[in-house]
Amino acid sequence: MIKVEAIVREEKLEDIKEALNAIDVSGITVSQVMGCGRQKGYSKIIRGTEVDFNMLPKIKFEILVSSEEDEQRTIETIQKVACTGAYGDGKIFSYDLRTIMRVRTCETGTDAIEKSKFDEVCEDLQN
Repeated sequence: MIKVEAIVREEKLEDIKEALNAIDVSGITVSQVMGCGRQKGYSKIIRGTEVDFNMLPKIKFEILVSSEEDEQRTIETIQKVACTGAYGDGKIFSYDLRTIMRVRTCETGTDAIEKSKFDEVCEDLQN
């Protein structure tokens, strides 16, 4: 199991969500975060005083995938969509996970991030 985290520009949120959906990536968590890197923020005059804003608003995606192929596909998709070629485009991280459990069903490992067998039975009963 692999977790991919991407911190990107706010305006790329919808484009990245659509691109990940197009490659059938699900189970995405999105957070608003603040950060800075080489971009160094910006200065603004507020009530006649110059104020430095060195922590800029960003969007953080957290995505769980079950294979290295899915990891590479996810990373490549985010990079293509998020890249503007300017400072502040963001960073992508990935790392191995030791434990994953779906709280509702106690499924672990790959079963915890893929469609639950319990959900399939419920869908069949509803149809």
